[in-house]
Amino acid sequence: MADDVGLETQLCSEQFGSGEARGCRAAADGSLQWEGFPDSVSPDYLPYQLWDSVQAFASSLSGSLATQAVLLGIGVGNAKATVSAATATWLVKDSTGMLGRIVFAWWKGSKLDCNAKQWRLFADILNDVAMFLEIMAPVYPICFTMTVSTSNLAKCIVSVAGGATRAALTVHQARRNNMADVSAKDSSQETLVNLAGLLVSLLMLPLVSGCPGFSLGCFFFLTALHIYANYRAVRSLVMETLNEGRLRLVLKHYLQRGEVLDPTAANRMEPLWTGFWPAPSLSLGVPLHRLVSSVFELQQLVEGHQEPYLLCWNQSRNQVQVVLNQNAGPKTVLRAATHGLMLGALQGDGPLPAELEELRNQVRAGPKKESWVIVKETHQVLDMLFPKFLKGLQDAGWKTEKHQLEVDEWRATWLLSPEKKVL
Repeated sequence: MADDVGLETQLCSEQFGSGEARGCRAAADGSLQWEGFPDSVSPDYLPYQLWDSVQAFASSLSGSLATQAVLLGIGVGNAKATVSAATATWLVKDSTGMLGRIVFAWWKGSKLDCNAKQWRLFADILNDVAMFLEIMAPVYPICFTMTVSTSNLAKCIVSVAGGATRAALTVHQARRNNMADVSAKDSSQETLVNLAGLLVSLLMLPLVSGCPGFSLGCFFFLTALHIYANYRAVRSLVMETLNEGRLRLVLKHYLQRGEVLDPTAANRMEPLWTGFWPAPSLSLGVPLHRLVSSVFELQQLVEGHQEPYLLCWNQSRNQVQVVLNQNAGPKTVLRAATHGLMLGALQGDGPLPAELEELRNQVRAGPKKESWVIVKETHQVLDMLFPKFLKGLQDAGWKTEKHQLEVDEWRATWLLSPEKKVL
C-alpha cells in the first residue's frame, strides 16, 4: 500500500525557464521517476527512432524515383498519351489496392500484434519490392497496368501491416499511459524526415532522370540502406511480453540450462522472419468440436486435466491444439502454451530435466504410448516445473500479466474435477 501511495504522490518538480514543469514520483524500487522523456518511454525508444528515421529517409528518396517512373509510364510528357487511358490505369491500380487491403486485414489482422517486429520488417521489405515494380513498369509498357496494380496491392498490404504494428510498438514504448503523445511525436518525426527527403529528391531527380542506369543504381543503394536501417531498428526493440517465438527460446534455454533468459537476451536471439521455426504447430483457443466427436473422446480428453484448458497432441504431426475454458486467464494461456511447447521438446534434441527425459525415451520407444497418456503425465511434471518457471520469468523482467500469444476467440466449458485451478 505504501508503494502505491509513493507512485501516486508527486515528490518534487522542475522546469526550464518558462517551460512546462515536470513532476517526479517515487518508483517501487526507491528510484525517482521523472515525467517526460526519457522516463516516459521504453529504453529502446531512442535507438529505434534513430534507425527508423534513417529508413524513412531512404524510403522517401526511393519513393520519389518510383513515382517518377510511374508518371513516365502513365504518359506524363508524352503527347500521344490520353487522359482517359491514364485515368483508367489509375482507377484499376487503386481498386486493386483497396481490395488487397480488405483481404489482408481479414486474413492476418489478428496475427500482427503477436509478431509486431517480424511484420514491421516484412512490411518495409514488401514496400521496397513494390517500388521496384513501379520503377520497372515503364520498361514493359504492355504489362504496365498489371505491374502498377500489383505494386499498389503490395503497398496497401504495407499500409495495413505497417500501421497496425506501429500501433503495437507505440503501446510497448509508452510507459506513462502516454500513447497519444508518443504516437503524435512519431508522426511529427516522420513528417520532418519526409520533408527532408522531399527537398533532397528535388535535387536528385534532375540528375538521374536522363540516365536510367544511374537511377536504378541509386534505387538499389537506397533500398539496401532502407533494409539495413529497418533491420537495426527492429533488432533494437526489446519486448517484455512473450509471444510464441520468445517463449520458445526462453523455455528451451530453461529446460536445457535451468536459467530464464532476460528480455534483452531473448529479443536479441529472436528470429525476425515469421514461419521459419522448425517446430510444432501450436493452436490456442480452438473449438472443442474440432477435437471430439463422441462421449468417450471427450472423457479421454478431459481425464487428467485439472487446469482450465484441454490439450490434444498429435504425435505424428507434432501438432498441439488447446481448448480454453471460459475462466482461463493470461497465466492459464501462458501455462497452456508452455505445456504445448514442452511436448514439442519431447520430439526434439538437446538435454532435458530428468522427468522429461524419461518421457522422451517413452515417446521415442515403440510401440508409442497413447498421446493422451503422455499429456496426462506431462501435467504432473508441469505442476512442479511451471511455478518455478513463472517466478523465473517475473524475476528476469518479463511481464507475465499479459502476453502476445496468438489466441483464437473460442472458449468452452466442461465437467472438471473439484481440484480445478484457475490462474
